[in-house]
Amino acid sequence: MARRPTIKDIARQAGVSESAVSFALNDRPGVSQDTRARIRRVAEELGWQPNSAARALSGERSGAVGLVLARPAHTLGVESFFLQLVSGIQEVLSAARTALLFQVVEDIDAECAVYRRWWAERRVDGVLVVDPRTNDPRPALLEQLALPAVTIGEAAPTDDSGSGAGVGSGAGAVAGSGGGPGVGVGRAPAGTLSSVRADDARAMAQVLDHLHELGHRRITHIAGLPGLAHTVRRMESLRTEAARRGLGPDQVRSVVTDYSDAEGAAATRRVLAEPLPPTALVYDNDVMAVAGSAVAAELGIPVPGRLSIVAWDDSALCRVTHPRLTALVRDTAGFGRLAAEELLAVLAGSPPGIRISEQPRLEPRESTAPPPAHTES
Repeated sequence: MARRPTIKDIARQAGVSESAVSFALNDRPGVSQDTRARIRRVAEELGWQPNSAARALSGERSGAVGLVLARPAHTLGVESFFLQLVSGIQEVLSAARTALLFQVVEDIDAECAVYRRWWAERRVDGVLVVDPRTNDPRPALLEQLALPAVTIGEAAPTDDSGSGAGVGSGAGAVAGSGGGPGVGVGRAPAGTLSSVRADDARAMAQVLDHLHELGHRRITHIAGLPGLAHTVRRMESLRTEAARRGLGPDQVRSVVTDYSDAEGAAATRRVLAEPLPPTALVYDNDVMAVAGSAVAAELGIPVPGRLSIVAWDDSALCRVTHPRLTALVRDTAGFGRLAAEELLAVLAGSPPGIRISEQPRLEPRESTAPPPAHTES
């Protein structure tokens, strides 16, 4: 087996003492700039990397951040959202030469146990927390452990009108840099965790605007996991936006699933079998929307002739199915980049911050059209 290069190897080849190598590689005074540059060049030529375990024991950073997913494993293999999110996170971390430690667990209790173990073992410098929940125990635990963290997917601040904030609005939010149009950044209140947030209320308003203008008055939202904060926000936003348009709960409602294609298909069959079925379905992800479209075809219900379909997340699935699905287009990888940038900023000494992601836009395609005249009379 090849032997890993050591500080002693670097010192021998550079012709300096081991203490000089330590000073140079840890950015400490005690060596000249020329010597520092020579030592670093030799270290790179030898392929030397710092020992993360030794650095952790010495109180230095581990050079890694953590991400734990507490979701049913069978729902992760079919959903593109997390793959895109992680790709954005990894893009930023790779540039910063920071590793991503990733783990999937069954539930929140197991996730909290992972955080305690990582903290005790000094395995990570901070964590990215996904799927904020109602009555979420994780923020309090992370603050107790003093483990830097960024939560991904909290609600965006709302404006005084209650209609959902414009991106970059809310207390303390200012224009961000490097995040693309519509991205805001601000500082969080003292003692809180950083967060990257999305404006689900405005996104839902776009969907309801589109369907209402087409003439739909019976709309069902096929939602995701009921314990997730963003599922609750979308359901509440749907009720608020429906009421604003004079539509009651007997016309516009939500049913919950687990985000999988099987659950999406089952929920679609149930609502389409009702005596007065909806004329439009809004799915919380692309996989369920495609599954719902297949169910409609199986039942002989033409899309969009008798049923309109909207997917919350756009993906290649939405664009290659027939008919192509109307969907919310959002920069999920950019969402991940924002989160990773915020966590690295906190690890570098910045106070906790709030960043608002780019506003999604609805992309109308062939799966939405006016309902048949007799269905909405």
